[in-house]
Amino acid sequence: MKKQFIYVLKLIPALLDEKNWTGEEEAIVERHFTKLKDLLEEGKLILAGKTDGPDGKTFGIVIFEANSEDEARLIMESDPVVAEGIMQAELFPYRAALLRESV
Repeated sequence: MKKQFIYVLKLIPALLDEKNWTGEEEAIVERHFTKLKDLLEEGKLILAGKTDGPDGKTFGIVIFEANSEDEARLIMESDPVVAEGIMQAELFPYRAALLRESV
């Protein structure tokens, strides 16, 4: 049975200043978005998004399904923004209690 998980993403402190962004970081974010679209097509992604920013309070979330915590951790750690070190991530077991039919 599939379980739900959420991971919370935060930019590394150096990237809170937009002047520090290069084409490399932009490319990593593009790969991150592609990875999320792939998870959506696979039927694993429930929701992904971020708060406005960037500032010290800005964060992103990815809510998804996996068969186990190990699989969930692998999904999180293989996210390009995590794997390539421009964002820090923390994984949590999650369960949606209420969900609107259409978003």
